[in-house]
Amino acid sequence: MEDQNRPPAGAPPDSAEQERHSAAARLFDIRRVIGGLFVAYGVIVGLVGVVDDAAAVEKAQGIRINLWAGLAMLALGLGFLLWQWLRPIDRE
Repeated sequence: MEDQNRPPAGAPPDSAEQERHSAAARLFDIRRVIGGLFVAYGVIVGLVGVVDDAAAVEKAQGIRINLWAGLAMLALGLGFLLWQWLRPIDRE
């Protein structure tokens, strides 16, 4: 017996199914995942860099390396998120 709700094997998918696949593709866009992780790690490392004591700064030869690395990761993550916002995935 043939299922009456399913389209024939060679038929193109309907618009609701295309929209569902498009929404799933946007949700799992790798740029969003990478950007979100870099933003999260950047905030954590940046906060650690803000509260570093003098011994940690001296160990890094006077540079607040955690703060600078956190800011760099934050900038990279925001760049990825901006990229996926400005250039969204096209519908197929």
